Amino acid sequence: MKLDNVFKKTRIAVGRKNYITFTRRPEVPEGLLRKCNKCGGAIIAEDVKRDYYICPKCGGYFRVHARRRIEMVTDEGSFEEWDEGFQGGNPLEYKGYEEKLKNLQEKTGLSEAVVTGKAKIDGREVAIGVCDGRFLMASMGEAVGEKIARAVERATKERLPVILFACSGGARMQEGIISLMQMAKTSAALKRHSDAGFLYISVLTDPTTGGVTASFAMLGDVILAEPKALIGFAGPRVIEQTIGQKLPEGFQRAEFLLEHGFLDAIVERQQMKETLSKILALHDAGENIKDSEEYGRKEVNLNNLDSQKNELTAWQRVELSRRKDRPVGSDYIDALFTDFIEFHGDRYFADDKAIIGGVARFHGMPVTVIAQAKGRNTKENIERNFGMPQPEGYRKALRLMKQAEKFGRPVICLVDTPGAFCGLEAEERGQGEAIARNIYEMSGLRVPVVSIIIGEGGSGGALAMATSDEVWMLENSIYSILSPEGFASILWKDSSKAKEAAEVMKLTAENLKAQGIVERVFEEPEDYTVQNMNGVIAQMDEAIDTFLLKYEALSETELLDHRYARFRSM
Repeated sequence: MKLDNVFKKTRIAVGRKNYITFTRRPEVPEGLLRKCNKCGGAIIAEDVKRDYYICPKCGGYFRVHARRRIEMVTDEGSFEEWDEGFQGGNPLEYKGYEEKLKNLQEKTGLSEAVVTGKAKIDGREVAIGVCDGRFLMASMGEAVGEKIARAVERATKERLPVILFACSGGARMQEGIISLMQMAKTSAALKRHSDAGFLYISVLTDPTTGGVTASFAMLGDVILAEPKALIGFAGPRVIEQTIGQKLPEGFQRAEFLLEHGFLDAIVERQQMKETLSKILALHDAGENIKDSEEYGRKEVNLNNLDSQKNELTAWQRVELSRRKDRPVGSDYIDALFTDFIEFHGDRYFADDKAIIGGVARFHGMPVTVIAQAKGRNTKENIERNFGMPQPEGYRKALRLMKQAEKFGRPVICLVDTPGAFCGLEAEERGQGEAIARNIYEMSGLRVPVVSIIIGEGGSGGALAMATSDEVWMLENSIYSILSPEGFASILWKDSSKAKEAAEVMKLTAENLKAQGIVERVFEEPEDYTVQNMNGVIAQMDEAIDTFLLKYEALSETELLDHRYARFRSM
């Protein structure tokens, strides 16, 4: 043993002479200190365990054993394990594989790389599966695929939501093609669970790669991830070797996937149980009852609604619809709904911030809310592309609408866009197809849909969120084939004649109601801002309440026939 490991050497100067003293180093009990593999700092193991296995110095996440993860997110004592002790075989007769499995079983106390069972989260029963990276990096072989498939099948039979925590190096090489088939097996089981109308939440932890990413991990109705988790099909080393390039910082991390549309949210480990509980509550059939007393109808009154007294020209209403201080989509979400959870991404390319969408409650009833978003200030305007959605924005909206259809939730759309974005990249990614697909799918959506134009309703970019059972407008909003400037430029070759074009186009709420294009118009106060929107909210609140009572009472056939007849008559 080196002397420096036992004693601390100190040099002391006395006059011109130097003396060296040795003092015994303080002894640290074995196992008390650990070294963070992210920042290199010395950390106290027990403190880390108490703090959700997070480094107190750098905030880095340590990997969590499956049973500890279950303890962290479920109610104490509620977990009932399924298929305990289940093991797979050695289909390739791979040398040394069986011995390796046996050693891992003894070391980890697990029979395989996933633990499955039933538990409760804030009193709600769920089927849960958690991968454990200690067991062959939680690679998916026959036993892992079988345990997950069995858990999903049992959840379908018992009518339970499924939560799977993924952590994996991918398919298990030692089992060859049998491992590959587990991708199909788990996906097929989840398809049956989904077709039966049940919720699946996928939680991606570090790392989630390969065949697990390309199967059950990315199939959730809701996909969450822990911060900075590595998520991808091919691992970074494989990609770098294939393309011969160094990958950029943050590539394949959770934040990268959120930006590119593949996650609904990134959730801190400390908030995971609470977030799962909120999502489960919004999908709990036993709680999804309209109850304005329990959830509190927002107190609003009409006394402060000083409606527009003077007759305005069409152009003046265009200008009012574009005012920078006019309430935007997020203001209406805050005012009309409770318990809003925003979901992100189109699952194809990006998360378009020009569209906000998620699940909320209206008087206690779960609803899907989707709003075109312009932002409240210049910074937000730029971030949200001034409310002009890209194709991925419309695809995100459609994904949320189809999810609403699966769970029987009404859809409420808030429309406010000068039009769909018409840039080069939007055309490259299929802007026309995305708008067409929304209109096509909305026409046959098997749940009630209402669209409210709160500002500008520009062209197909607005119709892609307004193919509804009813369309309503605010008094000073507009809805038109394109902007007055565009109309004047195309037909008169002079965009300066926008004022005259606005009159010709009959784009005001009054004109459109008279033509039967919209069913309802809400009065606005003069100088309409967030500060005086209570009166408008009161009207909208009552109208949505009436709408839901009326359309929820229709059969699916009656609902679809009514919507088809509405547009067929125009």
